[in-house]
Amino acid sequence: MADLNPDSATRIRPGEELDLAAITAYLNDTVPGFGSITVYEQFPGGYSNLTYLLKTDPQEYVLRRPPFGATIKGGHDMGREFRVLSLLQSAGYPKIPEPVVFCDDESVLGCPFYVMKRVSGIILRAHSVPKLNLPPEIWRRTSESLVDNLVQLHTLDIQKTGLIQLGKPEGYVRRQVEGWHRRYVNSQTDDLPDMDALARWLTNHLPPENPPTLLHNDYKYDNVVLNPDDLTDLRAVLDWEMCTVGDPLMDVGTALSYWAESNDGPFEKSFNLTWLPGNLTRQEFADRYAAGSGRDLSGILYYYIFGLFKNSVVMQQIYTRYQKGLTQDRRFAGLLAGVRALARKGTQSIEYDKMI
Repeated sequence: MADLNPDSATRIRPGEELDLAAITAYLNDTVPGFGSITVYEQFPGGYSNLTYLLKTDPQEYVLRRPPFGATIKGGHDMGREFRVLSLLQSAGYPKIPEPVVFCDDESVLGCPFYVMKRVSGIILRAHSVPKLNLPPEIWRRTSESLVDNLVQLHTLDIQKTGLIQLGKPEGYVRRQVEGWHRRYVNSQTDDLPDMDALARWLTNHLPPENPPTLLHNDYKYDNVVLNPDDLTDLRAVLDWEMCTVGDPLMDVGTALSYWAESNDGPFEKSFNLTWLPGNLTRQEFADRYAAGSGRDLSGILYYYIFGLFKNSVVMQQIYTRYQKGLTQDRRFAGLLAGVRALARKGTQSIEYDKMI
């Protein structure tokens, strides 16, 4: 894997600079032996929370903060994400970055933020990895490893580890459907009949709930760190912002909604790598998860549709922020097309009664 370079940070995007003096002072007061920051850069991936690389002589750290101008109620909760990492660390789940410190003193950066140790390795980004022409057999084994790790995550005992305190699993599916529909209405900018149709279908077809597990809720290639010498070796899972407890098939459905295939449209293929030859198909992902977990996935279409709807709402919220001038990131200008594409895929999947 010599052609794969570790996930790299780059220059800070205009308007997203941090007060480096304030950060340095705070971290020297709270982290023993922190020292001076020698490198200060930003990771370019992601559409939600902002992530920065801070290098000191002895260590590399990652700082996470909410996006500038974000006012989404209940979203971008840095304290909760830090708490999730701390609970997972206590539970003995090894595939996480080590949490270092959480700061809720807004006089430092103007917002809550947290710092964790960096896990070095490869994050497979949609904009660069296709050029490497990785062989299909590598993709096959790597995609299988991703599914197997999700199965492992769902085996954590949420009662014994205390992870149960992260949410209220009873009625989780209904609350999620209602909550994400409400978020869509509050951020809507255009008339999108497919989104309205998905909201009605999800409300009218609520399934019986499965016994709860821990949920990551944003599980995909660019949220995991892989060993550059062996891509089947998953070193860490990132972005625990939406982690909670509830029906595990909601986690599977969200992962499947990211899982683009070769016959999908250009938008779906623009933000994932699963369409490249060798990767499992969506159905193979579901079948492998079912075999590994022992769970019945015969009704997985519902959860896949929910995943498409939720991802559409997330993009709608970001697009609305851009429209209001609360962020200058030009990547967000075209997200309404993504909302349309995913919503249309959802209504087509309902029509054909399968994950298309």
